[in-house]
Amino acid sequence: MSNSPTKESVPKLAPHLTTPIQDPPSPRTHRALRRLQSAHALGSHQSNNNYQPSLITQQHKQALQRTLSPAVNAHALSHHPSPAPHHSRVRSNSDAANMTPPNSGAAARRPALALGKRPIAADALSLDRLIRDGPPDGDLVGALESARLKILDQGIKSDTDGMSSLRIYVWLVFLNAPVLETDAYLALIHRGASPAYSKIRNDTFRTLATDPLFRRRVSEASLIRLLNAVAWKLHDAKEERAESLAKAGSKLTHTANQHGSPELQSSTAAVKSRARALTLTTEGSDTGASEPGTYVQGMNVLAAPFLYAARSEAEAFVAFHRFITNECPGYVRGAMDGVHKGLALVDKALAIVDPKLSLYLTGKGMNAELYAFPSVLTLCACTPPLPQVLRLWDFLFAYGAHLNILCIVAQLVIIRNSILSSPSPTKILRSFPPLQAETIIEVTLSIIKKIPDDVYAEIVSHAK
Repeated sequence: MSNSPTKESVPKLAPHLTTPIQDPPSPRTHRALRRLQSAHALGSHQSNNNYQPSLITQQHKQALQRTLSPAVNAHALSHHPSPAPHHSRVRSNSDAANMTPPNSGAAARRPALALGKRPIAADALSLDRLIRDGPPDGDLVGALESARLKILDQGIKSDTDGMSSLRIYVWLVFLNAPVLETDAYLALIHRGASPAYSKIRNDTFRTLATDPLFRRRVSEASLIRLLNAVAWKLHDAKEERAESLAKAGSKLTHTANQHGSPELQSSTAAVKSRARALTLTTEGSDTGASEPGTYVQGMNVLAAPFLYAARSEAEAFVAFHRFITNECPGYVRGAMDGVHKGLALVDKALAIVDPKLSLYLTGKGMNAELYAFPSVLTLCACTPPLPQVLRLWDFLFAYGAHLNILCIVAQLVIIRNSILSSPSPTKILRSFPPLQAETIIEVTLSIIKKIPDDVYAEIVSHAK
């Protein structure tokens, strides 16, 4: 959710559904998508004198200023050979960090895609070869954009169970996951039970319990190890923050003693008190806390697709840890403030996209807090079937995980007739219908442009 494609750079495709959202159909070929993006680029050049470079353009300039070397790929672990050789990567898939709030005196503007000419060299390669061989001519930003369009247009080749030897490497690339040696993961495992271990054990046995594909491929022991290792990493990060605060407090004490300032001494005491609070890592300490915790209920379901798609636990660990710490830290804080912000945005976006449906649900006392909490927290991983979850996640990692909010709205739009004709929509929304990833993606793309810039900015940054 920082440095991801902007709203205007996401291709707009019409859904093949009978819904109130009717956009002109557009061909889903690379040539057509290139023409569509060329039109976006031309539109951006014809804008007013206040035009600013797009995030992609800024990324490109930054990439060209660096000396890009064929560095080691983070994900080719020694005894789990990967089809993807080693390439350095820049951040690709979220734009919260660079998202600035709209000016109060003018309409919010987001930079359009301004790449100019499409990277034809990257388009000529298959997704598998693009991941394996890296960007042709060193055009990293162009290769990333081409990979996004390939995922949108062709998807990632997989079998009927959703298994693909390529998928985990595509995810790792878009997450810009760091290098991790297998031994580093094993060292976390060998530390034994983390402070959150009992909470983890209370959840893992029921993770996707009714999904035979997941139960056949991923053992509970594997899920416990992954979550316990992540809990240790988050615990260590908390301790590092506490030590940093303690050092800052020690400096203030020294300064206060030198100058005899009671204000500084008081501030020092507050800093030390905060540092002590951060070191509490008992099970109950995460509940309701504003600081990042080590485990919250629901992380087990969020971790499940990573384990299912990965070729090793170490790969799943580095991808999952990167995702929750960089993409959605607000989802795994004790208070889950990011999830609650996301739920409020589901209500807000639905009111914009489909006012009639929104008013009907509101009249029945049905807000997103009552029916969408699992879908927001787990990026729809709570809704089967699992192969469709993986396909939806391909799209979310390519274009920004924040789009999950609009994917939930899209699911409501798809079943709007059933909801409106039901005197008790609670029964329908108690569990969402089985995921149909392609349909959800198409409806999501069609409603993006209906979202005002200020609301879209909130969606982008809500999970931070």
